[in-house]
Amino acid sequence: MSLSTSLLSSANAAKRTSRCGKKLMMDRHPQGRRLKSTMPFLSSTSQLHDEVYERASFHASSFDAMNNLNEKTLWRSRQIEVTRRTPVEPFPREAMCVIPPSQRHGDGFFPSYAHTGIPGPPKLPPDSILIHDEASMMDRMRKAAKLARRLLDYACHPSVTRVGRTTEEIDRLVHTAALHHGAYPSPLNYRSFPKSICSSVNEVVCHGIPDSRPLELGDLVSFDVSCFVGGVHGDNCASIIVGDLKEDYRADEFEWDGTANSLPSIPTKTQFSSPEEEERFVTARRLVQAALESRDEGVAACKPGACLSDIGAAIHAVCDAYGYDTVKEYRGHGIHSDFHCAPYVKHFRNDDSLELTPGMIFTIEPMLTEGSANCAEWSDNWTVATDDKGRAAQFEHQVLITESGVEILTQP
Repeated sequence: MSLSTSLLSSANAAKRTSRCGKKLMMDRHPQGRRLKSTMPFLSSTSQLHDEVYERASFHASSFDAMNNLNEKTLWRSRQIEVTRRTPVEPFPREAMCVIPPSQRHGDGFFPSYAHTGIPGPPKLPPDSILIHDEASMMDRMRKAAKLARRLLDYACHPSVTRVGRTTEEIDRLVHTAALHHGAYPSPLNYRSFPKSICSSVNEVVCHGIPDSRPLELGDLVSFDVSCFVGGVHGDNCASIIVGDLKEDYRADEFEWDGTANSLPSIPTKTQFSSPEEEERFVTARRLVQAALESRDEGVAACKPGACLSDIGAAIHAVCDAYGYDTVKEYRGHGIHSDFHCAPYVKHFRNDDSLELTPGMIFTIEPMLTEGSANCAEWSDNWTVATDDKGRAAQFEHQVLITESGVEILTQP
């Protein structure tokens, strides 16, 4: 679940200079070391940008050639116009399902905000970063992240997300599955968010609230699924296309049983009712591919001694190669017993500088748009949608910086 820039606090300067120009302050903390967060510094990322851009350009051009997409045909503007004619609008939804206190849940089941909607005091000062160096904490972080991934795979499975089903029904299924595995669904009542997952359809960028709108064939939907278990949070997100399933494929052959860690390989739709429908699916696949690639390039930029800004540079290079835009108002974030904390990860080129250090855990969750990334929040104070009605796609991993590189905690 991304963090809005409106919730970010300013960073302070500190005391020790790192390779990428960041001054750091270290001291001990009961849960690990802590570092001061970002301060302005312009790092050189031109070589990284060029390498990523070259790879992504090859993938984009290959996709376009395989699917007969040509910018001269104005497919991008046509797709934005399709969404503009039938925009996503809020539908009625059921009241928040607050989980009452119960002995069966045990101590530590509920995050601080579960019954008040207000997160408790942060474990660290707002400009400090927790460095995880205790085996017990690391084990809990891995467990929470793995469960979050299993719940995300469940939400994205075509037997769960299908034409005619509402996002509210999917929310209830994931809510029940989280409780079954002894976890609290992290979004529920976080700053009064009324549901257990975020579901963002078509032009909705992030923080969409599940409601009674039935999903339609070709909808592009992002599910942001998080859970709180063992006193810490796991957080991840993925985007899928509703009904993008080969005609002779039976989704119910792969019912989720609570133990599978990832989705099976699912063949995509090959028959379409019209050229317009085919273009709708193909262009959605292209956006999804770019969003996935941008996240993975952002993860690949992570290693000890690298700069935090390398992540944004890599993501932005993918956006440039595909001709998309990247949302700037919402960030990745540190995560542990606090749902959101430093470091805050920008998904665009920036001059924030922080040396990545073994033990850091944070999310990388770029949001790409097929048109402009300019966006605005609905009156519900959560749902964020593009101004021009261009579709958006998002993928998210939770990562750990290690001595040798990076560990993806939300990998299946």
